[in-house]
Amino acid sequence: METFIDLDSLGDIFVYLSTFFGAFVAALWLSLLFWTYRDVRSRTRDRIIHILVILLVALLNLPGLLIYLILRPKVTLYEAYQRTLEEEALLSEIESKKVCPGCGSTIQFLWQVCPYCHTRIQKVCAQCGQLLELPWQICPYCATPVHGSPHTVVELEEASHVAETVDFEEPSQPDDQESKNIEDS
Repeated sequence: METFIDLDSLGDIFVYLSTFFGAFVAALWLSLLFWTYRDVRSRTRDRIIHILVILLVALLNLPGLLIYLILRPKVTLYEAYQRTLEEEALLSEIESKKVCPGCGSTIQFLWQVCPYCHTRIQKVCAQCGQLLELPWQICPYCATPVHGSPHTVVELEEASHVAETVDFEEPSQPDDQESKNIEDS
């Protein structure tokens, strides 16, 4: 009986297939290492974690990759950064809106009184007419003390007390004789 494939050629085919399979497994192993390294770099900045994960996948291959996939951080650094930017944008939007301290309604910056609950929001400077926040003691635009503030009353009392105690004298004019003596010397 004649065989279609002789045993020597079957051995050669087996060697080729095993070489191809070995190269495939080696390429798969290297690609898993490369993918794991890129993935762990995108998820954490810790160098020790990078090294440990690569060693885990290098030594355990697919089971190491499964362990890494279970334990890896859920979000990448880029996703975390984007979420932080979104949160900051939302916070700045919330902070840019002025809210009535009485009822919590959104109000405009130029309103003096809340139209909903009639809470006083701002006051007007008597000197320059600019709007002032309620706790301000002095106008930042014209440096005029705000009427009724405790600092204004104290400053006025101190000023009147100093004016009463200090005796203002006119500077004396030098005599003509004294000025001539100074000029001669």
